[in-house]
This record gives sequence, C-alpha cells and structure tokens, in this order.
Amino acid sequence: KHWRTHNMSQTKVEAPFVQNNANFRNLFINGDMSIAQRGTSTSSVSSGTTFPCCDRWKFQLSSAGTWTVSQSTTVPTGEGFANSFKLDCTSANGSLSGNEYLFLRQEVEGQFLQQLKKGTSSAEKTTLSFWVRSNVTGTYIVEFDDNDNTRNINKAYTIDSANTWEKKSIVFEGDTTGAFGNDNGSSARIFWWLAAGTNWTSGTLATSWESTNNADRAVGQVNLASSTDNEWYITGVQWEVGDTATDFEHLPHDVQFHRCQRYFQIIRHAYRVIARWNNTSGTPLCHMDFMQTMNHAPTISNSGTYDSSSGYAGSVHYGSTNSNGTYVGGSGSVGTSEVVYANGGYAEMDAEM
Repeated sequence: KHWRTHNMSQTKVEAPFVQNNANFRNLFINGDMSIAQRGTSTSSVSSGTTFPCCDRWKFQLSSAGTWTVSQSTTVPTGEGFANSFKLDCTSANGSLSGNEYLFLRQEVEGQFLQQLKKGTSSAEKTTLSFWVRSNVTGTYIVEFDDNDNTRNINKAYTIDSANTWEKKSIVFEGDTTGAFGNDNGSSARIFWWLAAGTNWTSGTLATSWESTNNADRAVGQVNLASSTDNEWYITGVQWEVGDTATDFEHLPHDVQFHRCQRYFQIIRHAYRVIARWNNTSGTPLCHMDFMQTMNHAPTISNSGTYDSSSGYAGSVHYGSTNSNGTYVGGSGSVGTSEVVYANGGYAEMDAEM
C-alpha cells in the first residue's frame, strides 16, 4: 500500500482577550434583582429593617415616608435585565428631622472579601456600578461601610435626567487600616442613601476612609421621601475588585437562586413523614435537610395551612437547628412506631446577616 501524504499548514488562533474575565467577580448576590422568594411586592412599609421583595436587598427606614417596595419589570433597554428593585412613595415626609433616614443596602461576608486585602499596604480598590432611575434628580450618596472596624468611605453620584435609566460607576479606594474577619459575619455593607436628616448630613462627606462619624455619611443627599410622586429604581448592581467597571456578570438563574438560598429558603411540607421510632409514645420527629448550607443556623417560621385531621401532624415545630438542617416535630403526641404526615404548610428559613 502507498500512503498519500499532504502538507498541512498550521494556523495559531489567539483567544480573544476579555478584561477581568474571572467567574463570580461580582461580590454581590442577586444584583439583577431576579430572585424574590418572599414575594414580589410589599406595601405600607414605614419603619424598621426588612427584606420586602428581592433577595439579599435590605430596606431600612425611620420616619422617612411610607413605601411600596416591589420587584419591577421596568429595566434599561438592551442590557439583558428582566427586573429591577422599585421604591414608590405613598406617604411623604418633606421635612426630615435629625435622626430620620431611608436607605437600601446589601451585606457581604468577610470570608468572601479576603481578596480585597483590607488592612494591608496592598489594599485593593473596588468599583461599584449600577443602573438607576428616578423622577428626583440631584445628588445621592453611596457608602462602603466596614462593619468589622467601624470605618467608612462615601461617594456622591448624580441622577441627571428625570425618569431615565443612567449607569453609574464609583471607585472606592483601598483601606490600609482594619482587616475584614475571615468568617461568615457581615463585614462589608454598601448603602444607597435615599433620604437623611441632619444627624447624617451636618458634617463633611467622608470621601476618604475614616472612623465612622454619622454626620459625615450622607452630606448632600436629596430627600426621596419629599413627595408621593417620587419613585426610584435600581438594577444591574455589581461590586468588583479593581478600578474599572466591567460588564454586568449575568449568572444562570439557578445559580443565582442557590446563592440566595444561603440566606433565605422555603421548603414545602408535602406529606412529610414524621414518626416515633422507639418503644415509647411522644412527639413524632424527623430530620429535614436544607436545600443549601446556610450562613448560620436560621430562624424558622411556618406559613400556609397545615392539615390537622387524623393522620396529619398539624402545625409543626423545629429544634436542634444548625446551618445544614433541623428536626421537625408534630403538634401532638403519637403512639409507639406511629406515623403521621406534615402537609400543606411551608417552613421559611431566615439566615440573613
């Protein structure tokens, strides 16, 4: 046999260069506001700290109006977003007193922030970028708060055009003082200030790192609570290491959902078997594994209506809870080796920081 050979030329194909192409470069979770396990809208929010709709986004206020907070479908065109976080003022406060405030924030665990090298001479800059829209133009404040060391740095941005989506990019300098704890605690908090009384605005804005002084935190902030005509939207929030804002990192929906479940999850009891397994009667029990390991042992509450007729466990309770699971107990006593079913209700696990 004669083998025919051919000369083949080789061409080297260069892979395209993508700046900061690291996976999971966004230090935030649910920056596209796509996950809302607790529900898509909460009305009449007027005080306290709450997670009213989108997962991981904590809304906090004190006497700064009343609000409907919702997961909205109003988004910037052509950017790949389906949802935004919306605030709609339903009762105004046009004259804020000293300690009144309104802000949105997200908190990040210290063990997820070690690459910032905070508290060393090599401390990294970080960049915060987001899309924002409001009918209220003017100056707004964002704050990077070091919760471990009581330090902060604050930057101003401007909404220039009413009712228009605008992309903002803000660089925070690295801080050579105070390391973040390498643990599951809330080490960094980013605040979007929306209204602030004089206790928060009477100083000089802390545009460089300083020990926290409340008077320096929101200097120049507009009052979003001034009118029931006011609303504010945000989406596409990304916080990353470096001094350049890269394109938003769109994660698959299931990946984003599972990341949110570290802090909050809902498990339905659908004919869950709970029983006595020894030689005595008493409370029927079973172990329930969580769908994701949680930040810490969660607070568990029931929702929905549990079946309580013969053969059912009624409204269940929980005990010996850790970050991976809990024991489920029935509402009453059963006999030796007797089986009952928990059905119709939901367990809500909250391990927010």
